[in-house]
Amino acid sequence: IFFRFPAPQHMAFAGRTVAVVNDLTMDEQLYLYESCRKLKHALRHGGDLSEFKIADEDVAVYMIFMEDSTRTKESFRNAAKFHSVKLNDFDCKQASFSKKESLTDTVKMLFGYSCKQTIFILRTKMEGVCRWLEAAIGEYAEKMDLPQASFLNAGDGRHEHPTQEFLDEFSFLEQLEWDRSSIHLALVGDLFHGRTAHSKVEGLKIYGKVKVDLIAPDEIGMPPGYVRLMHENGYEVTKYESIEKYLEQDQVAKIWYFTRLQLERMGDKIRQQEHQLRSAVTFQEKFMDRVPPNTKFYHPLPRHSQYPTIPNFLDNTPLNNWDKQAMNGYFTRITLLGMVSGKLGKDFKGTPRRSSVYEGPAGPLLTSQEFVEEVQLQENRSKKKEYKIGIKQIEAGIVIDHIGTGRSMGEIWDQIDKIHNIMRLYVVSSHGVYDSSSKGGTTTCKGIISIPGQETWARPDLKRLAAIAPGCTLNIVQDGAVHKKFKLHMPPRIYNFPDIHCRNSDCISHRESFENAIPEFYRLDGTTFICKYCSRQHRYQDIWVS
Repeated sequence: IFFRFPAPQHMAFAGRTVAVVNDLTMDEQLYLYESCRKLKHALRHGGDLSEFKIADEDVAVYMIFMEDSTRTKESFRNAAKFHSVKLNDFDCKQASFSKKESLTDTVKMLFGYSCKQTIFILRTKMEGVCRWLEAAIGEYAEKMDLPQASFLNAGDGRHEHPTQEFLDEFSFLEQLEWDRSSIHLALVGDLFHGRTAHSKVEGLKIYGKVKVDLIAPDEIGMPPGYVRLMHENGYEVTKYESIEKYLEQDQVAKIWYFTRLQLERMGDKIRQQEHQLRSAVTFQEKFMDRVPPNTKFYHPLPRHSQYPTIPNFLDNTPLNNWDKQAMNGYFTRITLLGMVSGKLGKDFKGTPRRSSVYEGPAGPLLTSQEFVEEVQLQENRSKKKEYKIGIKQIEAGIVIDHIGTGRSMGEIWDQIDKIHNIMRLYVVSSHGVYDSSSKGGTTTCKGIISIPGQETWARPDLKRLAAIAPGCTLNIVQDGAVHKKFKLHMPPRIYNFPDIHCRNSDCISHRESFENAIPEFYRLDGTTFICKYCSRQHRYQDIWVS
């Protein structure tokens, strides 16, 4: 007889997924760091480890590393061994991936092999994998009446590396003697491809005041979206094109975080500039006397054996804190496994994550705005609604007006086509693009669709129309006059459309991943949307398939 035991409901972290840093609230991150501090002390001084150790062979940990890794993989492997759980090191090269089996199906199969909590640790080239599996396997778990699995992101493409961020912040806190009032950090190296640098955008929020110096040539500089989020988080951000330029001023940080140049992720054009790029972000002996006292260097490792940004002559100097940082990966990952298994967390008293609201890289996204607005009509109107030349006035039906107002005629025609195709308006109708500008003003065009005989639309249809053509109005006509009018605003979320996609080819929701992850976008502000999975920002018009 096979028994499955649900995770205790009173556990704060059991069954939780950590796909991005924000999957743990600030209070939860601080709980992780404080628990890790206690664990490290107990390990170093022979203390009682029973309060930290899962010690249950029915709890399963699966390590699925689809990209090469040494420190992350080995620290997680040793962390799992510390806990005395059922450890499975999944061999991706010998798996059914060669037979074109999807990752989703593979994980679903492995999930069924444990009778208690299941934890998956994944490193992938595809971005957003843990977020998708959280939903896909979560639905499967509910259907099968099984406890929720946890998915820990051990690095996904250029996206994020949250567990590295946790060990980095723990290491910074040790250097700062647990003073969280402020931090001044220099980020050096390939900031464009470096997911450990991207994770700093959210990880540094535990400090009261944050100053970040970005040291990289433009070709490998921090992506604008992440710089923007740093500013929105209240950070003071300054850019420098090289270490040499940085050291010409006197506000030099005492915490330096280096990353290697990820040439394997760069195009041919950038690789041709390899020498100049390396020179700009590699520390040199001539810089030694320009670094403030008590400065420490960090690096997620590995360093390039031939061209390290932190050269080997620094290994035995007081600047070396990257070795201690690497050791902290063991302690932080023991703690995180203890949390998502439910072993740790009984004493957590802070603010938990709100699972009902999607948390993006900038926190809670715009989800509450009412975007289908019914417009109050004037009373005692005797004059019938007149429409522009070319659209036949109707006695009853629906008129969609102000489609794409102010855009080019080509864009408006494209939007009219989208409305017809996505809303499946395969009915008798008329439509066109017309001049809506006032006399003597600049020419402004808009689109109109007139559908006689259509009595009304349900609210879900109005929401779909708002997603396709925000800014338009929908008029319900009866007896030749407008009976009801709705103004449709830009929606907070766009999903469940066959005509949307993420333009990031490495995203798990991209159609060429063949994982059948459903594209979903959340509005940040204005016309900027963010992919639920890979956090790539898109303009509204770019999420629609041409």
